[in-house]
Amino acid sequence: MAASLLAQGDEGGGTALNEIIGLSAAGAVVTAVLLWIGYLHRNHKITWLTSLADWSGRRFKRPPWVALPIAMFVSSIICALFGFIWDVSLHIGNGRDDGALANPAHYFILIGLFGIFVAGCTAMVLPVGEEAKPGPSAVRITDDWHAPVGGIVMAGCGLYALMGFPLDDVWHRIFGQDVTLWGPTHLMMIGGAGFSTLAALYLEREGRRVRPEDAPRDGVGLKFVQYLAFAGVLIGASVYQIEFDFGVPQFRQVFQPMLIAAAAALALVAARIFMGRGAALIAALIAVGLRGLVALAVAPVLDAPVNWFPLYLGGAVVVELLALTPLLKRPVVFGLVAGLGIATVGLWLESLWINAVYPLPWPSSIWPEALAMSVPVAVLVGGCGALVGMVLCGQRLPRRAIGVGLVALTVVAIGAATANGLRYDMPQNATAQVTLTEAPAVDGQRYVTADVRLTPPDVVSDDPNWVTVLGWQGGLQNQRGQFVDNLEQVGPGHYVSTEPMPVSGTWKTLLRVHDGRTLAAVPIFLAGDPGIGAEEVPAEAQFTRPFVSEITILQRERSPDIPESLWLIGCLIVLACTLAMVAGVTWGGGRINNNEPSGSDAELQPSAQS
Repeated sequence: MAASLLAQGDEGGGTALNEIIGLSAAGAVVTAVLLWIGYLHRNHKITWLTSLADWSGRRFKRPPWVALPIAMFVSSIICALFGFIWDVSLHIGNGRDDGALANPAHYFILIGLFGIFVAGCTAMVLPVGEEAKPGPSAVRITDDWHAPVGGIVMAGCGLYALMGFPLDDVWHRIFGQDVTLWGPTHLMMIGGAGFSTLAALYLEREGRRVRPEDAPRDGVGLKFVQYLAFAGVLIGASVYQIEFDFGVPQFRQVFQPMLIAAAAALALVAARIFMGRGAALIAALIAVGLRGLVALAVAPVLDAPVNWFPLYLGGAVVVELLALTPLLKRPVVFGLVAGLGIATVGLWLESLWINAVYPLPWPSSIWPEALAMSVPVAVLVGGCGALVGMVLCGQRLPRRAIGVGLVALTVVAIGAATANGLRYDMPQNATAQVTLTEAPAVDGQRYVTADVRLTPPDVVSDDPNWVTVLGWQGGLQNQRGQFVDNLEQVGPGHYVSTEPMPVSGTWKTLLRVHDGRTLAAVPIFLAGDPGIGAEEVPAEAQFTRPFVSEITILQRERSPDIPESLWLIGCLIVLACTLAMVAGVTWGGGRINNNEPSGSDAELQPSAQS
């Protein structure tokens, strides 16, 4: 799905060699030019970069090594976000690409991720002369070169995300294409871009720390940029949910509330501690505006599949109300309690929106397991959000053992919840008897309605997560290439469709059943795919087919011949790299905080006055 590089008709699962050579050559040339500019700047052989950075600094009231990189970062992350949402929609509607360069969204993603990396490197390269050491937390590179921590972390996150592109191609060549957002190399791109938003906040903090005492106070424009940064953290943490937003989740629904609660706990707690009253609500509203603009551009304007998104307003209200209590004076405790409120009251409020507009609403049966996964994760992530807010305010963090222990415990909790969410059961000896009735053709393609009888009838409960028909990859010219129909139950194990479904052309149409741990599917129509040697599964007027694991249908392109041990090794390598990135972000926050002066800094702690 996201950033997939599989060429149409390529059985090897990789990008065409000429495209690899072209992309590599272009990347090498651009990198060489940027390295040369950096060399010239560091050796005082050019002045235009200094002039541009100085102009940015005057405009944004921050040191030049902060203002210019932050401007570059904001434009890059928005570019990457647009490309990412568009890319996912294209793969849902169209399926595989004809090649890496055939998908226009890939250009936006690649440029955006490269821009994040370059922004971090720019922050590292810019400090020269009187600003050779940009603040007390700067890292010494050479005798006369010190780099800001935020720039180092931003460059590291950008590099990690960029590595996902070539590794994605390698992954597909070995394992075939995993057309899911949660493919390991896809998560590298998502994670690197998402965590880079924290690096931007670190860099802004370092710049604020070295401002002259007589510097003018921040104006409305700069305050908005700070709110925008926290909205960016919220969006960055929410992109893991995109499959649910598009109505094509490939994993159990219980993940969705956990991911929503975690994103809200991290971003909204940090925003409230740092920015003061109303910050959580303002950050959530800005995030809604940004996601709304991107969704508008992708769906109505580009005529791609529609994506919804969480509002986070319920969680924001919970955070703001708790901040009115004395808990705010103990930030870590405040973060833990706020996480609990977000994972309970906040999720209930969010469910009202999801049940109103999402194609796959939350059934009442989801709540016991959803709370069991969401509460511990959100509580601990809320504590981490409080640590981020304290770093940005200049408040002393708790001793190292507590801070590092909290981050480590959070990683363990997320890992345990994820391991539980990935477990699913296949119903044994279960079948679906399907009777199709012809409906009027649409754009020359065959459409039918379905009468479905499950055997045994109790294969799903009375309150399943979903019994639905999904059609996707039908081509953007055909209903935007996506179709979702929640079937109506008319008797025990007996369901009927509520609207005609596509069963011809390039469509992949399947019956999906999800009930607690049960996650299974039956193909109704699957277009033939010569590129992977898959034959057509026809939509006969009447048939009885067994339930199979969903992944075998949704990810037909994955190679079935690769040993699971090799897949596990690849996943563990990506996991190790991800943990290294998390450790780097944690190190950055700790280093900045360790170089804070003793005592409180009231001017830098808006929440202390709120």
